Amino acid sequence: MTGTVLRALLSHWRRNPLQLFTLLAGLALATALWSGVQAINAEARASYDSAAATLGEGTFDQLTRSDGQPLTVASYVALRRAGWLVSPVTEGRLDGVRIVGLDPLTAPGGLGPVQIADGADVGAFLSGQGQVFGRAAALAALPAGPEKVESPDVAPDTVITDIGVAQRLLGRDGQIDRLIVAMTQPIGQAPLSEIAPELIRKVAQGGSDLGRLTDSFHLNLTAFGLLSFAVGIFIVNGAIGLAFEQRRPVVRTLRALGVPLRRLMVLMALELALMALVAGGIGVALGYVIASLLLPDVAATLQGLYGATVAGTLQLRPVWWASGLAIAFGGTAMASAAAFWRLARLPLLAGGSPRALSMAAGRSARVQGALALVLLVAAGALALTAQGLVAGFALLGSMLIGAALALPLILDRVLAMAERLSRGVRAQWFWADTRQQLPGLSLALAALLLAMAANVGVSTMVSSFRLTFTGFLDQRLASELYVTAADPADAKRLVDYVTPRVRAVLPIQSAPAQIAGFPAEVFGARDDATYRDNWAFLSANPDTWDAVAAGDGILINEQLSRRSGLSLNDAVTLGGRQFAVEGVYGDYGNPIGQAILTEAAFEALYPDVTPLRFGLRLPAAEVPSLVEALENDVGIPAANTVNQAGIKRISLDIFDRTFTVTTALNILTLTVAGFAILMSLLTLAALRVPQLAPAWAMGLTRRELGLLELVRAVLLAVLTALVALPLGLALAWALLAVVNVAAFGWRLPMFLFPLDYLRLGGFALLAAALAALWPAWRLARTPPSDLLKVFSNER
Repeated sequence: MTGTVLRALLSHWRRNPLQLFTLLAGLALATALWSGVQAINAEARASYDSAAATLGEGTFDQLTRSDGQPLTVASYVALRRAGWLVSPVTEGRLDGVRIVGLDPLTAPGGLGPVQIADGADVGAFLSGQGQVFGRAAALAALPAGPEKVESPDVAPDTVITDIGVAQRLLGRDGQIDRLIVAMTQPIGQAPLSEIAPELIRKVAQGGSDLGRLTDSFHLNLTAFGLLSFAVGIFIVNGAIGLAFEQRRPVVRTLRALGVPLRRLMVLMALELALMALVAGGIGVALGYVIASLLLPDVAATLQGLYGATVAGTLQLRPVWWASGLAIAFGGTAMASAAAFWRLARLPLLAGGSPRALSMAAGRSARVQGALALVLLVAAGALALTAQGLVAGFALLGSMLIGAALALPLILDRVLAMAERLSRGVRAQWFWADTRQQLPGLSLALAALLLAMAANVGVSTMVSSFRLTFTGFLDQRLASELYVTAADPADAKRLVDYVTPRVRAVLPIQSAPAQIAGFPAEVFGARDDATYRDNWAFLSANPDTWDAVAAGDGILINEQLSRRSGLSLNDAVTLGGRQFAVEGVYGDYGNPIGQAILTEAAFEALYPDVTPLRFGLRLPAAEVPSLVEALENDVGIPAANTVNQAGIKRISLDIFDRTFTVTTALNILTLTVAGFAILMSLLTLAALRVPQLAPAWAMGLTRRELGLLELVRAVLLAVLTALVALPLGLALAWALLAVVNVAAFGWRLPMFLFPLDYLRLGGFALLAAALAALWPAWRLARTPPSDLLKVFSNER
């Protein structure tokens, strides 16, 4: 009996292949977007873990110089003689590859490519020629010399070798960048301040710094993946709901023949599980393709924003394809839960005729309106109180879901008003018929609403960010030319040479510090009109720069102000001295705190820091000749000079690539929404014949009926766009004022872009028109015999 029942259930899909395609395609698209995002995140996190394992980041403490300069061999030897178990590391870049030099004889266990305990060929690693370990692409970029050994466990664009080989490749004989501190140290160790007071100890944080730093970026990608998945699930929900409604007569007949309800529900669940498996597999494969196309831009984004190196190739990792299959099954279960609930409560002889209103069954408008009101009120409360990423995404979720639930009710009231105001039988019939079709299209329209709102919100955020970022670059990059010296001696020759030839020489110097318990970077700025004329503050005291120039004031960025709670006139302690906060400035793109002192105060706190980078103020027309003179007279290569326009171009290129991924996901989401409308209209087209036949019999031609169907779809898209605009602006505000603050520590001003919204509305209307074109064409070509059969059958 089970086989017979299963064949009877499956026969529905043979008779309705379009519904089957809708279900499989919707679920596959939803799974593809989700699994693609998860594949990108998994690849990035694997790269972070590889990078962390390379130098023991998050596992071992590290010693560095407080002024950021290389360590001396004397400091290393002094520490080893004092009983400190430390291991030297030298690193740098050569031909775009990060070279990391380790000492395997002193490196802590689990660090580096070769271990004595593992019986590896340490001799070859330490030999004169040496070995370098890395991935194939990184090894290929290195010049000939050391033996190249391929190792997939090394971080992307990184090679590991002996410290002597690394110093030889980088041309830095005897230089050490940091010391790794073993976890276990001898008892009675002399304090670091007595042996090497110029060194500071960076305590391990128990995980990859890059992983924590980029969590917000990956969380944003995950949120987009969930939004895209939700849009796709709307399609699945509609297809499943309609299929259950149409199969009510079959269910009634099977139950009347003695099939137990529980067995019937199990077989229908098995049927959907098989479809979820097929669609999930297709979705994972599509997700792999999407991730492969987007991963290079993601890698460029993470490299530009955070300095995180991510592999540009994708690996088939179980963590993301398994999550893709799991969410396919979970989404199918969510989409079918309401239909199964209705089936369980269905009386034995109910459901004698099929109904097209798949989305209206089981939930009254009053309940839906109440739920929408609760969610929107919750969103309003969160807008006033939300702090942190979790609360921010709860705000976004309640706002979007509440608006999606409220959309059918809003459209129904608008259509009812239009019906009351219309004159003429044809107009009244059109509005009434549109209201009747609203339940069947509600989920497709909700998908369009979410897609358009996401596009409006994200485009507003990105465009606002770009305007702010451009102004920020104009503020920060006021100097016409930036020059970097190789060492302090070169820096002195550079300053002596350019001082009589330029209007101002502005040293760029910094040192790491702890301010109010948070890691920060302190800069020393020379008192010059460049800063006074170009620097903009979010909040500041009168005569801010005069107070800083006097040596008693300090400027802090917005990130440090928000995290530490520091505000104007609060005291900041650095090196035993107290400074008053005179201003708070925007610092977009910087993940950590920052502070600015006057040059004299900075030199008093950090006397060992020698500036090697300088900003030069001179007429822009004289920049090329000065670059040539620096190379010929001072020996500073042109590669060490960067003009202002070049830095701005590079920065804006990084910015544009940063948002390529979110733009692509927005386009994909809008495409899925258009597909949802198409599938809904095609599914309902056959069920529309009994409703349109009387109108045809009373004088409307088939061409007019098809045209009215097209107008109806475009009209509903217009009304949805009008609702999506304020929702998208609210979404942009939440992203800028809540999520961005929690994720990055700064708040961006919000700007409006009416032309962009009109362009987006045009795309949405075009998508709706294209989606409705085929169903309208099919309706216009419906044979008159099919319309006449309506009156010969019992309805």
